[in-house]
Amino acid sequence: MPELLGATNPVPGYDNSAANRNIPVSPSNTQIQNVPDPNRVVGPDGRTEQQDSGMLGDSGQIRYDSNFQTFLQRLRETPNLAESLSRLFMAGEGTVVLSGMSEGIAGEISQALEMLRMDPDQLLEFVSGQFKAGTRFGGALFALLRNAYVKAASDGVRTDILQFLKNYADFSSTKHIEGNLLRNLAGMANAMPASWAEKLRDLAARLENGIAAGDRQGNLALLREEIFPHMAAYVGHTHDMGTPRGLLSLLTLDVARYENGSLEKLLESFHQLNGYGTLKSQLGGIDDQALLKLLRSSEAAQSTPAKQFSDRLAGAASRALRGEGSAEVQQVFQQLVNAMLVNESVYMPLNHFLFPLELDGRMLFSEMWVDPDAEEKEGRREGQRGNTMKFLLKVDVQSLGLFDIVLTSRDKEVDIRIACPDRVTPFSKEIEQSVAQILARNDLTPGSVSVRRMERPVSLTEVFPKIFEGKNSVNVKV
Repeated sequence: MPELLGATNPVPGYDNSAANRNIPVSPSNTQIQNVPDPNRVVGPDGRTEQQDSGMLGDSGQIRYDSNFQTFLQRLRETPNLAESLSRLFMAGEGTVVLSGMSEGIAGEISQALEMLRMDPDQLLEFVSGQFKAGTRFGGALFALLRNAYVKAASDGVRTDILQFLKNYADFSSTKHIEGNLLRNLAGMANAMPASWAEKLRDLAARLENGIAAGDRQGNLALLREEIFPHMAAYVGHTHDMGTPRGLLSLLTLDVARYENGSLEKLLESFHQLNGYGTLKSQLGGIDDQALLKLLRSSEAAQSTPAKQFSDRLAGAASRALRGEGSAEVQQVFQQLVNAMLVNESVYMPLNHFLFPLELDGRMLFSEMWVDPDAEEKEGRREGQRGNTMKFLLKVDVQSLGLFDIVLTSRDKEVDIRIACPDRVTPFSKEIEQSVAQILARNDLTPGSVSVRRMERPVSLTEVFPKIFEGKNSVNVKV
């Protein structure tokens, strides 16, 4: 069954051998297909630039031959996340911005809005919580495994460390996966004739009871022995290649994760790590109960204001994407989800944060992208000890316009470049002086501080060219 439900398709001509894994990845290497050529791609967020027709083809359709190229296209097409959030939260306060918001969506937005009314200390906790929520592999155990992975002398150690991390990722996502299973079954039943849907709903009700009872093995047996055969019989009998078949594919992937995330699989992969002499001395004192206690007390498992906010937002998005509310509401949530997925993509080498701002009684949002290790592109100055960090902050003030703020930090020296709207340009010198004073008051050394009129919004790749480094990621041709 694991082979049947494997979430990763084999790639023709790639046998996972050490020889293939060590092939240098470069555009000139003829053994590698679909390695992006950075010279052909410009402005991947493209909010102010045209798409590269050579990359996308004449039709401008999504490319299915390259995951990384598709990511670049999605990045180019991503709408403004902060603007979408501001529209939603204005509507949540009763302002007529979006028509047709359902009572359930409005309730979720209203509760999320209450979480955003915070003082400066709470805002700092909120932003820190976003970082912690995105760092599932935090804590002493994962630090140890990360160090062991870097120093491992064999591929076997690395493979088994990655397998344990995969088991843990699926184990910690159990509630989410179980929710997906039930939602997909409900979607299948709604798209099937009543004669087939009735039995599927009965099976889904049994699965829901099994989930409530915590019977993972029984649930897997039900899925394998009854739900999948029922769906296979339906597709074979009706030749329905529409929604039910598409949802069945998603169900298959979730079942693979559900099986991989069982407690038994998690402990089995941990015991495998204990078999290596290089790890046994460090992990030998951790028994099964101690391991579970460590994992469940990790930062990712703790409830933070940022996580509570994201849960409320996810609840509202789930309602909208299942059909609640007007077409306008559904479109905004679709844009919101697309933007979030792009910013959290495995190809995105940057950290992404949201800043809620309350101005004149209106809730606004700003976005910040951070490269915590920009040394490779920025270079290292003589005597510099710490990392070079680079920040891009986009702030849209309704009464003034859009600000782009690029900040580079080297130890305590900080450079700031601000692009401002026309209405602010006459005050550039005063702003430069104020920013330099703020830096000095916080024991930072002002380097280059400049405020200039915005010619056009800056794109992510202008500030962070490392986004183009797809060669550092898996770029599979399907």
